[in-house]
Amino acid sequence: MSSNTFAITSNRPKLGGMLSAIALSVALIAGPVPQVLAQDRPASFAELAEQISPAVVNITTTTTIAASTLPQGVVPEGSPFEDLFRDFNGPQGGPRRSNALGSGFVISEDGYVVTNNHVIEGADEIMIEFFEGGEMKAEVVGTDPNTDIALLKVDATGLDFVEFGDSDTSRVGDWVLAMGNPLGQGFSVSAGIVSARNRELSGTYDDYIQTDAAINRGNSGGPLFNLDGEVIGVNTAILSPNGGSIGIGFSMASNVVKNVVDQLKEYGETRRGWLGVRIQDVTEDMVDAIVGLEQTGGALVTDVPVGPAMDAGVKAGDVIIRFDGKEVANTRELVRMVGNAPVGAEVDVTVLRDGDEVELAVTLGRRETAESVLPATMEPDVPATADLFGMTLSELSEELSTQYGINTDRGVLVLSVEPGSDAEDKGLREGDLITEAGQQPVENIDDLETRISEARDAGRRSLLLLIRRGGEPRFVALNIEE
Repeated sequence: MSSNTFAITSNRPKLGGMLSAIALSVALIAGPVPQVLAQDRPASFAELAEQISPAVVNITTTTTIAASTLPQGVVPEGSPFEDLFRDFNGPQGGPRRSNALGSGFVISEDGYVVTNNHVIEGADEIMIEFFEGGEMKAEVVGTDPNTDIALLKVDATGLDFVEFGDSDTSRVGDWVLAMGNPLGQGFSVSAGIVSARNRELSGTYDDYIQTDAAINRGNSGGPLFNLDGEVIGVNTAILSPNGGSIGIGFSMASNVVKNVVDQLKEYGETRRGWLGVRIQDVTEDMVDAIVGLEQTGGALVTDVPVGPAMDAGVKAGDVIIRFDGKEVANTRELVRMVGNAPVGAEVDVTVLRDGDEVELAVTLGRRETAESVLPATMEPDVPATADLFGMTLSELSEELSTQYGINTDRGVLVLSVEPGSDAEDKGLREGDLITEAGQQPVENIDDLETRISEARDAGRRSLLLLIRRGGEPRFVALNIEE
Protein backbone atom coordinates (compact mmCIF):
# COMPACT_ATOMS: atom_id res chain seq x y z
CA MET A 1 0.00 0.00 0.00
CA SER A 2 1.40 3.38 -0.89
CA SER A 3 2.04 5.85 1.92
CA ASN A 4 -0.46 8.62 2.43
CA THR A 5 -0.47 11.90 4.32
CA PHE A 6 -3.48 12.64 6.46
CA ALA A 7 -4.49 16.02 7.82
CA ILE A 8 -6.38 15.92 11.14
CA THR A 9 -8.52 18.97 11.70
CA SER A 10 -10.41 20.03 14.83
CA ASN A 11 -12.43 22.95 13.52
CA ARG A 12 -15.72 21.08 13.44
CA PRO A 13 -18.53 21.92 15.84
CA LYS A 14 -19.20 19.43 18.60
CA LEU A 15 -21.88 16.85 17.83
CA GLY A 16 -24.13 17.87 20.68
CA GLY A 17 -24.03 21.54 19.74
CA MET A 18 -24.56 20.78 16.07
CA LEU A 19 -27.58 18.58 16.79
CA SER A 20 -28.99 21.20 19.13
CA ALA A 21 -28.67 23.84 16.43
CA ILE A 22 -30.41 21.56 13.95
CA ALA A 23 -33.20 20.81 16.41
CA LEU A 24 -33.68 24.53 17.10
CA SER A 25 -33.89 25.44 13.42
CA VAL A 26 -36.43 22.69 12.82
CA ALA A 27 -38.48 23.90 15.76
CA LEU A 28 -38.55 27.44 14.38
CA ILE A 29 -39.65 26.23 10.96
CA ALA A 30 -41.93 23.32 11.71
CA GLY A 31 -43.05 23.74 15.32
CA PRO A 32 -42.02 21.78 18.41
CA VAL A 33 -39.73 18.79 17.87
CA PRO A 34 -41.30 15.58 19.23
CA GLN A 35 -39.75 14.69 22.59
CA VAL A 36 -39.04 11.12 21.39
CA LEU A 37 -36.20 12.40 19.18
CA ALA A 38 -34.31 13.85 22.12
CA GLN A 39 -34.84 10.71 24.17
CA ASP A 40 -33.64 8.38 21.41
CA ARG A 41 -30.38 10.27 20.88
CA PRO A 42 -27.70 8.62 23.06
CA ALA A 43 -25.65 10.95 25.24
CA SER A 44 -22.59 8.74 24.68
CA PHE A 45 -21.58 5.51 22.98
CA ALA A 46 -18.88 4.84 25.58
CA GLU A 47 -20.65 2.05 27.46
CA LEU A 48 -21.62 0.28 24.24
CA ALA A 49 -18.06 0.59 22.90
CA GLU A 50 -16.68 -0.93 26.12
CA GLN A 51 -19.18 -3.78 25.86
CA ILE A 52 -18.44 -4.77 22.25
CA SER A 53 -14.71 -4.01 21.94
CA PRO A 54 -13.36 -7.27 23.43
CA ALA A 55 -15.06 -9.31 20.65
CA VAL A 56 -13.64 -7.25 17.75
CA VAL A 57 -10.30 -8.32 16.26
CA ASN A 58 -7.65 -7.02 13.91
CA ILE A 59 -6.61 -9.39 11.13
CA THR A 60 -3.18 -9.45 9.49
CA THR A 61 -2.55 -11.70 6.50
CA THR A 62 0.71 -12.67 4.86
CA THR A 63 0.87 -13.76 1.23
CA THR A 64 3.82 -14.95 -0.83
CA ILE A 65 3.94 -13.33 -4.25
CA ALA A 66 5.60 -15.36 -6.99
CA ALA A 67 8.87 -14.30 -8.59
CA SER A 68 8.48 -11.03 -10.45
CA THR A 69 9.12 -10.68 -14.14
CA LEU A 70 10.04 -7.55 -16.01
CA PRO A 71 7.09 -5.73 -17.59
CA GLN A 72 7.16 -6.74 -21.24
CA GLY A 73 7.61 -3.91 -23.69
CA VAL A 74 8.77 -1.48 -20.97
CA VAL A 75 12.49 -2.24 -20.59
CA PRO A 76 14.33 -3.85 -23.54
CA GLU A 77 16.54 -6.85 -22.70
CA GLY A 78 20.10 -5.70 -22.14
CA SER A 79 19.07 -2.16 -21.30
CA PRO A 80 21.16 -0.38 -18.63
CA PHE A 81 17.87 0.16 -16.76
CA GLU A 82 17.08 -3.57 -16.67
CA ASP A 83 18.74 -4.10 -13.27
CA LEU A 84 16.94 -1.09 -11.83
CA PHE A 85 13.55 -2.50 -12.75
CA ARG A 86 14.50 -5.97 -11.56
CA ASP A 87 15.61 -4.56 -8.18
CA PHE A 88 12.36 -2.64 -7.89
CA ASN A 89 10.33 -5.79 -8.45
CA GLY A 90 12.27 -7.74 -5.78
CA PRO A 91 15.68 -9.12 -4.95
CA GLN A 92 16.91 -11.15 -7.91
CA GLY A 93 13.30 -11.29 -9.11
CA GLY A 94 12.54 -13.73 -6.27
CA PRO A 95 9.30 -14.20 -4.34
CA ARG A 96 8.11 -11.40 -2.05
CA ARG A 97 6.01 -11.37 1.12
CA SER A 98 2.99 -9.09 1.14
CA ASN A 99 1.01 -8.10 4.24
CA ALA A 100 -2.58 -6.87 4.38
CA LEU A 101 -4.85 -5.65 7.15
CA GLY A 102 -8.50 -6.22 7.89
CA SER A 103 -11.04 -6.62 10.67
CA GLY A 104 -13.27 -9.31 12.11
CA PHE A 105 -15.30 -10.31 15.16
CA VAL A 106 -15.64 -13.33 17.44
CA ILE A 107 -19.05 -15.06 17.37
CA SER A 108 -18.46 -17.87 19.89
CA GLU A 109 -16.46 -18.44 23.05
CA ASP A 110 -14.60 -21.32 21.37
CA GLY A 111 -12.95 -19.12 18.75
CA TYR A 112 -15.05 -18.78 15.58
CA VAL A 113 -14.30 -15.47 13.83
CA VAL A 114 -16.20 -13.81 10.95
CA THR A 115 -14.56 -11.55 8.36
CA ASN A 116 -14.69 -10.77 4.64
CA ASN A 117 -13.48 -13.33 2.12
CA HIS A 118 -11.44 -10.67 0.33
CA VAL A 119 -9.54 -9.96 3.56
CA ILE A 120 -8.07 -13.49 3.76
CA GLU A 121 -8.30 -14.73 0.16
CA GLY A 122 -5.02 -16.25 -1.00
CA ALA A 123 -3.30 -15.70 2.36
CA ASP A 124 -0.57 -18.07 3.50
CA GLU A 125 -0.88 -17.02 7.13
CA ILE A 126 -3.69 -15.33 9.07
CA MET A 127 -3.01 -13.73 12.45
CA ILE A 128 -5.74 -12.52 14.82
CA GLU A 129 -4.97 -9.68 17.25
CA PHE A 130 -7.34 -9.36 20.20
CA PHE A 131 -8.49 -6.12 21.81
CA GLU A 132 -7.11 -7.02 25.22
CA GLY A 133 -3.76 -8.12 23.80
CA GLY A 134 -2.22 -11.19 22.30
CA GLU A 135 -2.16 -12.75 18.85
CA MET A 136 -3.24 -16.16 17.59
CA LYS A 137 -2.95 -17.94 14.28
CA ALA A 138 -6.29 -18.60 12.55
CA GLU A 139 -7.35 -21.33 10.15
CA VAL A 140 -9.99 -20.98 7.43
CA VAL A 141 -13.16 -22.98 8.12
CA GLY A 142 -14.89 -21.97 4.89
CA THR A 143 -15.52 -19.06 2.53
CA ASP A 144 -18.36 -17.78 0.36
CA PRO A 145 -17.19 -15.45 -2.43
CA ASN A 146 -20.83 -14.78 -3.42
CA THR A 147 -21.44 -12.82 -0.21
CA ASP A 148 -17.75 -12.08 0.50
CA ILE A 149 -17.94 -13.83 3.88
CA ALA A 150 -15.27 -16.03 5.50
CA LEU A 151 -15.37 -18.05 8.72
CA LEU A 152 -12.12 -18.50 10.65
CA LYS A 153 -11.21 -20.50 13.77
CA VAL A 154 -8.60 -19.95 16.47
CA ASP A 155 -7.65 -22.58 19.03
CA ALA A 156 -9.05 -20.90 22.14
CA THR A 157 -11.85 -21.06 24.69
CA GLY A 158 -13.55 -18.56 26.95
CA LEU A 159 -13.36 -15.72 24.43
CA ASP A 160 -15.62 -12.67 24.53
CA PHE A 161 -18.05 -12.80 21.63
CA VAL A 162 -20.95 -10.94 20.08
CA GLU A 163 -24.20 -12.20 18.59
CA PHE A 164 -26.04 -11.46 15.36
CA GLY A 165 -29.13 -9.27 15.47
CA ASP A 166 -32.09 -9.19 13.09
CA SER A 167 -31.05 -6.89 10.26
CA ASP A 168 -34.60 -6.86 8.88
CA THR A 169 -35.75 -4.82 11.89
CA SER A 170 -33.17 -2.07 11.28
CA ARG A 171 -34.73 1.14 10.05
CA VAL A 172 -33.34 4.00 8.03
CA GLY A 173 -32.23 6.56 10.60
CA ASP A 174 -31.27 4.07 13.34
CA TRP A 175 -27.97 4.67 15.11
CA VAL A 176 -25.17 2.21 14.32
CA LEU A 177 -21.53 1.76 15.32
CA ALA A 178 -18.74 0.43 13.11
CA MET A 179 -15.58 -0.96 14.66
CA GLY A 180 -12.40 -2.28 13.12
CA ASN A 181 -8.88 -1.61 11.93
CA PRO A 182 -9.14 1.33 9.48
CA LEU A 183 -5.84 2.16 7.78
CA GLY A 184 -4.04 0.13 10.45
CA GLN A 185 -5.43 2.25 13.29
CA GLY A 186 -6.68 -0.76 15.22
CA PHE A 187 -9.80 -0.96 17.37
CA SER A 188 -11.30 2.27 16.09
CA VAL A 189 -15.00 3.06 16.63
CA SER A 190 -17.14 5.28 14.40
CA ALA A 191 -20.82 6.16 14.73
CA GLY A 192 -23.50 6.96 12.18
CA ILE A 193 -26.95 5.95 11.08
CA VAL A 194 -28.53 3.48 8.68
CA SER A 195 -28.66 5.55 5.50
CA ALA A 196 -30.52 3.02 3.31
CA ARG A 197 -31.55 -0.62 3.20
CA ASN A 198 -31.48 -3.45 0.66
CA ARG A 199 -28.69 -1.98 -1.43
CA GLU A 200 -27.33 -4.09 -4.29
CA LEU A 201 -23.74 -3.85 -5.53
CA SER A 202 -22.86 -6.68 -7.91
CA GLY A 203 -23.64 -10.04 -6.33
CA THR A 204 -26.65 -12.31 -6.77
CA TYR A 205 -27.29 -12.45 -3.03
CA ASP A 206 -26.49 -8.83 -2.18
CA ASP A 207 -28.45 -7.26 0.66
CA TYR A 208 -26.37 -4.37 1.94
CA ILE A 209 -27.09 -1.86 4.66
CA GLN A 210 -25.80 1.56 3.66
CA THR A 211 -24.37 3.67 6.48
CA ASP A 212 -22.59 6.97 6.96
CA ALA A 213 -20.52 5.61 9.86
CA ALA A 214 -16.91 6.11 8.80
CA ILE A 215 -15.59 3.00 7.02
CA ASN A 216 -12.13 2.99 5.45
CA ARG A 217 -9.60 0.49 4.13
CA GLY A 218 -8.92 -2.00 6.88
CA ASN A 219 -12.49 -1.86 8.18
CA SER A 220 -13.39 -4.72 5.82
CA GLY A 221 -14.76 -7.68 7.74
CA GLY A 222 -15.53 -5.65 10.85
CA PRO A 223 -18.94 -5.52 12.51
CA LEU A 224 -21.73 -2.96 12.27
CA PHE A 225 -23.58 -2.84 15.60
CA ASN A 226 -27.01 -1.64 16.63
CA LEU A 227 -27.47 0.05 20.02
CA ASP A 228 -28.21 -3.32 21.63
CA GLY A 229 -24.67 -4.45 20.85
CA GLU A 230 -25.86 -6.90 18.19
CA VAL A 231 -24.12 -7.31 14.83
CA ILE A 232 -26.50 -6.28 12.06
CA GLY A 233 -23.93 -6.11 9.26
CA VAL A 234 -20.40 -6.94 8.13
CA ASN A 235 -18.58 -3.89 6.75
CA THR A 236 -17.54 -4.77 3.23
CA ALA A 237 -17.25 -1.86 0.78
CA ILE A 238 -17.27 1.90 0.36
CA LEU A 239 -18.24 4.20 -2.48
CA SER A 240 -15.51 6.79 -2.83
CA PRO A 241 -13.73 8.77 -5.54
CA ASN A 242 -10.51 8.91 -3.50
CA GLY A 243 -10.34 5.65 -1.57
CA GLY A 244 -11.36 7.24 1.75
CA SER A 245 -14.67 7.48 3.56
CA ILE A 246 -17.13 10.03 2.22
CA GLY A 247 -20.03 8.66 4.25
CA ILE A 248 -21.22 5.96 1.84
CA GLY A 249 -20.34 2.57 3.27
CA PHE A 250 -21.94 -0.83 2.78
CA SER A 251 -22.38 -3.68 5.26
CA MET A 252 -23.70 -7.09 4.28
CA ALA A 253 -26.93 -7.61 6.25
CA SER A 254 -26.61 -9.96 9.22
CA ASN A 255 -29.55 -12.13 8.17
CA VAL A 256 -27.62 -13.05 5.02
CA VAL A 257 -24.34 -13.47 6.92
CA LYS A 258 -25.81 -15.65 9.67
CA ASN A 259 -27.22 -18.14 7.16
CA VAL A 260 -23.86 -18.32 5.36
CA VAL A 261 -21.90 -18.69 8.61
CA ASP A 262 -24.17 -21.50 9.83
CA GLN A 263 -23.56 -23.42 6.62
CA LEU A 264 -19.81 -22.80 6.64
CA LYS A 265 -19.65 -23.96 10.25
CA GLU A 266 -21.61 -27.15 9.54
CA TYR A 267 -20.37 -28.08 6.07
CA GLY A 268 -17.30 -25.92 5.36
CA GLU A 269 -19.14 -24.61 2.29
CA THR A 270 -22.49 -23.13 1.30
CA ARG A 271 -25.46 -25.26 0.26
CA ARG A 272 -28.06 -23.05 -1.37
CA GLY A 273 -31.43 -24.04 -2.71
CA TRP A 274 -31.88 -24.24 -6.49
CA LEU A 275 -35.15 -23.89 -8.37
CA GLY A 276 -33.86 -24.40 -11.92
CA VAL A 277 -35.43 -21.63 -14.01
CA ARG A 278 -34.34 -18.69 -16.10
CA ILE A 279 -36.25 -15.61 -15.02
CA GLN A 280 -36.55 -11.90 -15.70
CA ASP A 281 -38.33 -8.98 -14.07
CA VAL A 282 -41.85 -8.05 -15.11
CA THR A 283 -41.81 -4.56 -16.65
CA GLU A 284 -44.60 -2.01 -17.00
CA ASP A 285 -45.12 -2.77 -20.67
CA MET A 286 -45.67 -6.47 -19.86
CA VAL A 287 -48.59 -5.90 -17.49
CA ASP A 288 -51.23 -5.56 -20.22
CA ALA A 289 -49.71 -8.38 -22.23
CA ILE A 290 -49.88 -10.98 -19.43
CA VAL A 291 -53.41 -12.19 -18.73
CA GLY A 292 -54.40 -11.73 -15.09
CA LEU A 293 -51.45 -9.53 -14.18
CA GLU A 294 -52.52 -6.22 -12.64
CA GLN A 295 -49.17 -4.68 -11.69
CA THR A 296 -45.44 -5.22 -11.97
CA GLY A 297 -44.10 -7.85 -9.61
CA GLY A 298 -43.10 -11.48 -9.56
CA ALA A 299 -40.58 -13.23 -11.77
CA LEU A 300 -41.32 -14.14 -15.38
CA VAL A 301 -40.03 -17.60 -16.34
CA THR A 302 -38.21 -17.51 -19.68
CA ASP A 303 -36.85 -21.06 -19.74
CA VAL A 304 -37.18 -24.30 -17.75
CA PRO A 305 -34.34 -26.78 -18.30
CA VAL A 306 -34.16 -30.22 -16.76
CA GLY A 307 -34.32 -29.79 -12.99
CA PRO A 308 -36.60 -29.24 -9.98
CA ALA A 309 -38.91 -26.70 -11.65
CA MET A 310 -39.46 -28.87 -14.72
CA ASP A 311 -40.22 -31.87 -12.50
CA ALA A 312 -42.82 -29.81 -10.65
CA GLY A 313 -44.53 -28.58 -13.84
CA VAL A 314 -43.27 -25.00 -14.10
CA LYS A 315 -43.52 -23.70 -17.68
CA ALA A 316 -41.95 -20.90 -19.68
CA GLY A 317 -44.30 -17.92 -19.57
CA ASP A 318 -45.37 -18.56 -15.97
CA VAL A 319 -45.04 -15.65 -13.57
CA ILE A 320 -43.85 -16.79 -10.15
CA ILE A 321 -45.81 -14.63 -7.70
CA ARG A 322 -45.30 -16.50 -4.41
CA PHE A 323 -42.55 -18.72 -3.06
CA ASP A 324 -43.09 -20.72 0.12
CA GLY A 325 -46.10 -18.53 0.92
CA LYS A 326 -44.21 -15.23 0.54
CA GLU A 327 -44.92 -12.63 -2.14
CA VAL A 328 -42.23 -12.32 -4.82
CA ALA A 329 -41.47 -8.69 -5.65
CA ASN A 330 -38.85 -9.27 -8.37
CA THR A 331 -36.21 -11.69 -9.62
CA ARG A 332 -33.59 -10.52 -7.14
CA GLU A 333 -35.87 -11.27 -4.22
CA LEU A 334 -36.82 -14.68 -5.60
CA VAL A 335 -33.16 -15.66 -6.03
CA ARG A 336 -32.49 -14.73 -2.39
CA MET A 337 -35.56 -16.65 -1.20
CA VAL A 338 -34.54 -19.77 -3.10
CA GLY A 339 -30.89 -19.49 -2.07
CA ASN A 340 -31.81 -19.25 1.61
CA ALA A 341 -34.16 -22.25 1.44
CA PRO A 342 -32.84 -25.67 2.53
CA VAL A 343 -31.60 -28.06 -0.15
CA GLY A 344 -34.09 -30.91 -0.60
CA ALA A 345 -36.99 -28.99 0.96
CA GLU A 346 -40.39 -29.20 -0.70
CA VAL A 347 -41.81 -25.70 -1.10
CA ASP A 348 -45.06 -24.36 -2.51
CA VAL A 349 -44.61 -22.17 -5.57
CA THR A 350 -47.54 -20.14 -6.92
CA VAL A 351 -47.46 -19.16 -10.58
CA LEU A 352 -49.77 -17.06 -12.71
CA ARG A 353 -50.63 -19.02 -15.86
CA ASP A 354 -53.24 -17.97 -18.45
CA GLY A 355 -54.89 -15.71 -15.89
CA ASP A 356 -55.15 -18.40 -13.18
CA GLU A 357 -53.07 -18.98 -10.07
CA VAL A 358 -51.55 -22.47 -10.12
CA GLU A 359 -50.06 -24.09 -6.99
CA LEU A 360 -47.00 -26.28 -7.55
CA ALA A 361 -44.84 -28.25 -5.10
CA VAL A 362 -41.12 -28.03 -5.92
CA THR A 363 -38.38 -30.10 -4.27
CA LEU A 364 -35.35 -27.82 -4.35
CA GLY A 365 -31.99 -28.95 -5.67
CA ARG A 366 -28.59 -27.60 -4.72
CA ARG A 367 -27.35 -24.58 -6.63
CA GLU A 368 -23.62 -25.32 -6.25
CA THR A 369 -24.08 -28.79 -7.72
CA ALA A 370 -26.22 -27.47 -10.57
CA GLU A 371 -23.65 -24.81 -11.45
CA SER A 372 -20.93 -27.45 -11.78
CA VAL A 373 -22.84 -29.43 -14.43
CA LEU A 374 -24.89 -26.76 -16.25
CA PRO A 375 -23.41 -24.36 -18.78
CA ALA A 376 -25.02 -21.37 -17.10
CA THR A 377 -26.86 -20.41 -13.95
CA MET A 378 -30.60 -20.86 -14.17
CA GLU A 379 -31.39 -17.80 -12.13
CA PRO A 380 -31.10 -14.37 -13.81
CA ASP A 381 -27.98 -13.77 -15.86
CA VAL A 382 -26.86 -10.55 -14.17
CA PRO A 383 -23.42 -9.39 -15.36
CA ALA A 384 -20.92 -8.28 -12.73
CA THR A 385 -20.32 -4.53 -12.46
CA ALA A 386 -17.74 -2.29 -10.81
CA ASP A 387 -16.94 1.40 -10.36
CA LEU A 388 -13.31 2.18 -11.24
CA PHE A 389 -11.59 5.50 -11.92
CA GLY A 390 -14.80 7.41 -12.55
CA MET A 391 -16.31 4.73 -14.79
CA THR A 392 -19.16 2.32 -14.20
CA LEU A 393 -18.08 -0.92 -15.86
CA SER A 394 -19.94 -4.13 -16.63
CA GLU A 395 -19.10 -7.54 -17.91
CA LEU A 396 -20.89 -8.49 -21.09
CA SER A 397 -24.26 -10.21 -21.30
CA GLU A 398 -26.35 -11.15 -24.31
CA GLU A 399 -28.65 -8.21 -23.65
CA LEU A 400 -25.81 -5.66 -23.35
CA SER A 401 -24.05 -7.03 -26.42
CA THR A 402 -27.24 -6.61 -28.43
CA GLN A 403 -27.88 -3.14 -27.01
CA TYR A 404 -24.42 -1.82 -27.88
CA GLY A 405 -23.85 -3.83 -31.07
CA ILE A 406 -20.96 -5.87 -29.68
CA ASN A 407 -20.13 -9.14 -31.43
CA THR A 408 -17.75 -10.63 -28.85
CA ASP A 409 -18.26 -12.13 -25.41
CA ARG A 410 -14.93 -10.87 -24.03
CA GLY A 411 -14.09 -7.49 -22.58
CA VAL A 412 -15.42 -4.97 -20.08
CA LEU A 413 -18.10 -2.50 -21.17
CA VAL A 414 -18.15 1.16 -20.11
CA LEU A 415 -21.70 1.95 -18.96
CA SER A 416 -21.05 5.53 -17.83
CA VAL A 417 -18.21 8.01 -17.29
CA GLU A 418 -18.15 10.50 -14.44
CA PRO A 419 -17.89 14.12 -15.62
CA GLY A 420 -14.50 15.64 -14.82
CA SER A 421 -12.80 12.28 -14.33
CA ASP A 422 -9.53 11.31 -15.98
CA ALA A 423 -11.48 8.78 -18.03
CA GLU A 424 -13.64 11.56 -19.47
CA ASP A 425 -10.58 13.70 -20.14
CA LYS A 426 -9.05 10.80 -22.09
CA GLY A 427 -12.17 10.53 -24.23
CA LEU A 428 -13.79 7.38 -22.84
CA ARG A 429 -17.55 7.21 -23.11
CA GLU A 430 -20.54 4.92 -22.75
CA GLY A 431 -20.39 1.92 -25.05
CA ASP A 432 -16.59 1.67 -25.21
CA LEU A 433 -15.27 -1.86 -24.78
CA ILE A 434 -12.00 -2.44 -22.86
CA THR A 435 -10.35 -5.49 -24.41
CA GLU A 436 -6.73 -5.13 -23.20
CA ALA A 437 -4.97 -3.60 -20.20
CA GLY A 438 -1.22 -3.44 -19.84
CA GLN A 439 -1.01 -5.16 -23.25
CA GLN A 440 -2.69 -8.23 -21.78
CA PRO A 441 -6.19 -9.51 -22.73
CA VAL A 442 -9.12 -8.47 -20.53
CA GLU A 443 -12.08 -10.83 -20.49
CA ASN A 444 -13.82 -9.66 -17.32
CA ILE A 445 -13.62 -7.23 -14.40
CA ASP A 446 -11.35 -9.54 -12.40
CA ASP A 447 -8.81 -9.44 -15.26
CA LEU A 448 -8.91 -5.64 -15.33
CA GLU A 449 -8.45 -5.34 -11.57
CA THR A 450 -5.53 -7.78 -11.76
CA ARG A 451 -3.85 -5.68 -14.47
CA ILE A 452 -4.33 -2.57 -12.30
CA SER A 453 -2.73 -4.28 -9.28
CA GLU A 454 0.18 -5.52 -11.40
CA ALA A 455 0.80 -2.05 -12.78
CA ARG A 456 0.77 -0.51 -9.30
CA ASP A 457 3.11 -3.19 -7.96
CA ALA A 458 5.46 -2.35 -10.81
CA GLY A 459 5.42 1.32 -9.77
CA ARG A 460 3.51 2.58 -12.78
CA ARG A 461 1.29 5.64 -12.54
CA SER A 462 -0.83 4.84 -15.60
CA LEU A 463 -2.19 1.81 -17.39
CA LEU A 464 -2.46 1.37 -21.14
CA LEU A 465 -5.96 0.32 -22.18
CA LEU A 466 -7.03 -0.90 -25.61
CA ILE A 467 -10.51 0.49 -26.32
CA ARG A 468 -12.79 -0.63 -29.13
CA ARG A 469 -15.51 1.73 -30.26
CA GLY A 470 -17.70 0.57 -33.11
CA GLY A 471 -15.09 -2.09 -33.82
CA GLU A 472 -12.30 0.48 -34.19
CA PRO A 473 -9.38 0.08 -31.72
CA ARG A 474 -7.42 2.81 -29.96
CA PHE A 475 -5.12 2.97 -26.95
CA VAL A 476 -5.71 5.15 -23.88
CA ALA A 477 -3.32 5.65 -20.94
CA LEU A 478 -5.42 5.96 -17.79
CA ASN A 479 -4.11 7.37 -14.51
CA ILE A 480 -4.20 4.66 -11.80
CA GLU A 481 -2.53 6.49 -8.92
CA GLU A 482 -4.31 5.92 -5.59
